[in-house]
Amino acid sequence: MPNDSHQRAAEFHELAAHAHRAAAAHHGKEDHRTGHEHSKQAMEYANKAFQWSQEAHGKSVKSAGKS
Repeated sequence: MPNDSHQRAAEFHELAAHAHRAAAAHHGKEDHRTGHEHSKQAMEYANKAFQWSQEAHGKSVKSAGKS
């Protein structure tokens, strides 16, 4: 179901945003090592969000073509 893919993409976007905020907070406190770890995690979540977004788009296009 296309909504499942959209939901998973949204979840990973939220996780990425949270990790970005955590990274910014740690960088602001001059804790660059932890900030870097959060930045790396944010990038991983963003990549997963992109993959799920692509899947969701493909399913939506396929579904629209069947209508």
